[in-house]
Amino acid sequence: MRYELGKNYIKIFGKEDFDIKQTLECGQVFSYKDCGSYYLVMSADKMAKVEETKDGFLIETTSPKYFENYFDLKTDYGKIKRELSKFSILKEPIKFGHGIRILKQNIFETLISFIVSANNNIKRIQVILNRIRENLGTKKANYYAFPTREQLLNADEKFFLDIGAGYRAKYLFKVLRQVDEKTLDEWKGLDTTQLRTKLIELAGVGPKVADCVLLFGYGKGDVFPVDTWIHQMYNKFYEHLDNREQIRHKLTAEFGELSGYAQQYLFYFMRASNVEK
Repeated sequence: MRYELGKNYIKIFGKEDFDIKQTLECGQVFSYKDCGSYYLVMSADKMAKVEETKDGFLIETTSPKYFENYFDLKTDYGKIKRELSKFSILKEPIKFGHGIRILKQNIFETLISFIVSANNNIKRIQVILNRIRENLGTKKANYYAFPTREQLLNADEKFFLDIGAGYRAKYLFKVLRQVDEKTLDEWKGLDTTQLRTKLIELAGVGPKVADCVLLFGYGKGDVFPVDTWIHQMYNKFYEHLDNREQIRHKLTAEFGELSGYAQQYLFYFMRASNVEK
């Protein structure tokens, strides 16, 4: 994929391997706003405006290098899609979600976001995360940065209850006292199995949340988050199985290091197909 990096922008040429709507709406991220003709994307203390153009996409930001990494622009998704298209089950999902890219998100923000996401819907998750930003984050020119752990430690459990986190409030309060940004960063050196064990020891982090943090925060491709849509997909196209851990093991065994990419194409396809019905 061709793109041009400028002082305050990134120009993406072509639409085959990048689509902002598909990338943001495939369940991997919640800190964005659909403004109709463009999207605003927030990550940590950075923001970008992304709009479709006649020949591609324009990303306007004061942090182009950050968003070059965030949108994983250096990775050859054409090659990934060709490899995964060898699996018949992925042919249609890849055509449908051809422009999906797995974002390289801030680890700390990803952890907090996916604890909030447990048994929740996207609109409600976005409302809760926006309230966290607006109440505890640093005010920027026209947005709020995602708060640091130090800023979040100023909030008590009642704050998280009051902004709508529900039963997750106690997990958010506790996890902030278990781990900080530096520790999460140090865990990058662990392999997937070791890292998954560490994450599951944290408050509010079960197998699915752990896999999402591994994939979207740590960039571990050998994980396959199993939620309701993936569970339905597996029972429809493979076999009837209720144990999600077994489903995860079987799917990661099948797709290997490309499991995370396969999961995103399948998730987006299954969810969109259901919504359209």
